[in-house]
Amino acid sequence: MEHRILIVEDNQTLAKVIANKLESKLNLKVDVAYTMQEAKLFLKAYKYFISILDLSLPDAPNGEIVQYALKKEQHVIIVSANLDKETRQTLLKKNIIDYINKQSIHDVNYIDYLVSSIDRLMKNQKHEVLVVDDSLVMRKQIQSMLENLFFKVITVAHGEEALGMLKAKPNISLVLTDYNMPVMNGLELTIEIRKEFSKDELCILALSANEEDEVSSLFLKNGANDFIKKPFSKEEFSCRINNSIEALENIQMVMNYANRDFLTGLYNRRYFYNAMEEYIESARETSEKFAIAMIDIDHFKKVNDTYGHEVGDKAIVSLADILRSSTNPNDVVSRFGGEEFCVVLKNINNKSAKDILERIRKTVESFHLSLPNKESLNFTISIGATIHDYDDSLDDTIGQADMMLYKAKNDGRNQLICDEH
Repeated sequence: MEHRILIVEDNQTLAKVIANKLESKLNLKVDVAYTMQEAKLFLKAYKYFISILDLSLPDAPNGEIVQYALKKEQHVIIVSANLDKETRQTLLKKNIIDYINKQSIHDVNYIDYLVSSIDRLMKNQKHEVLVVDDSLVMRKQIQSMLENLFFKVITVAHGEEALGMLKAKPNISLVLTDYNMPVMNGLELTIEIRKEFSKDELCILALSANEEDEVSSLFLKNGANDFIKKPFSKEEFSCRINNSIEALENIQMVMNYANRDFLTGLYNRRYFYNAMEEYIESARETSEKFAIAMIDIDHFKKVNDTYGHEVGDKAIVSLADILRSSTNPNDVVSRFGGEEFCVVLKNINNKSAKDILERIRKTVESFHLSLPNKESLNFTISIGATIHDYDDSLDDTIGQADMMLYKAKNDGRNQLICDEH
C-alpha cells in the first residue's frame, strides 16, 4: 500500500525541505498545500496516511485547519512555531498524534524528528497490542490512542481473558495491563505471561494509579518492560509505547541476524540444532512423526567454475526460495553451508514426506535461472531423507539422511532416496 503524506505549510521553502526529506528517506508520495483552501482540495481528492499541519496559515491563522482535518478523519501531526503552553495542551487533548515545535529553517533537528516519527508510525502497522483493563472507559481511551499510532488493538476486561487471547493470537507484540483488576490483577498477569513469553518475544507495559512506589518496582522485577503511572499525558504514553516497540524490534533484528543465513535468509545450522532440540522434546510426548531431508545441488562446483560465484549464489538463493515456498510455515528449512540444505517436515508420514520432497526435486529440475545475455541455467538437486526414530539422536537421523544423500549422488544424482525403515 502506498503511503501518501499531506504537508500544509505556508513557508514554501520549509515545506519543500520537509517534502524532500520524506520522499528521499521514507520513499513516500508527498503533496504540499500552502493555504487551507488548497489543503481542502487535496483532502477531498486523496486519503492520507498522515497530514502534517501548520497552525497559522494565510487564510486560517488560528489553527482552523486542524479541526477541518480531524473532521475528515485524518491522522494529524501539528508542526508549529507557537510555543504557548496553553495552546499546546488544548491541541494535545484533541485526537492528534503529536505537536512538534517548529525551529529555524537552518535547524533541521525537528525535521529529522518528524521523519523518524512517521517511520515509526509506518512500522507500528505490523504490531498487535493487547489492552487489559476492567474499565470500559479506560479501554476505549487507550484503544483510541493506540489506533491513532497505527497499532492493531485487541481489548479484554481481565487477566484470564488476556491469557486466552495470547494463546489464540501468539503474534501479539505488546501487552498493556492495568494493575487493579478482578479475577487476576496486572502483576499476577505479568508473572503468568513471563512463564510463556520472554522480554525478547513480548513487551509488557503496566499501568496503575497506585501511589505506592513499590508497585512499579514489583512490576519491573517480575518482567514488565516499563511502568506508566496514571494519569499520564498523551506524549508520555506515545513515547513509552513507541520506545518499547522499537526496543523489541531491535532485539528481534539482532536475534534474526544471529539465527539466519546471510545469503538466503533461511535458518542457519546453529539455530537448526537449538530449535530441533526443543521440538523433539515436545514431539516425543505425542509420538509425532517427522522427516529430515538433506539436499545438495548437483555439480555445484561446475556451476561456480563455469559461470562464477555470483551465479552460484543466485542458484543457492533460488533453491532456498523453492524450499521455503514448498514447505509449511511450521517446517524447518535450514542452510547448513555451501550448497547443502536440511529440511524438517513436521507431523508427517513416510509417504507424504516422499511426495513433498519429490515435488521439490521436480520443481528444481524444471526451474530456469535467468542469466545475462538472455542465457539461463538449469540445475538439479539430490535428496536423502529418513523418518526420525526416537531411539536415535538427532545427529543419528541427520547422519542417516546424509547416507541416503550420498547414495542418491552415487547412483546418478537428480533423485530422491528415502530410508524405508
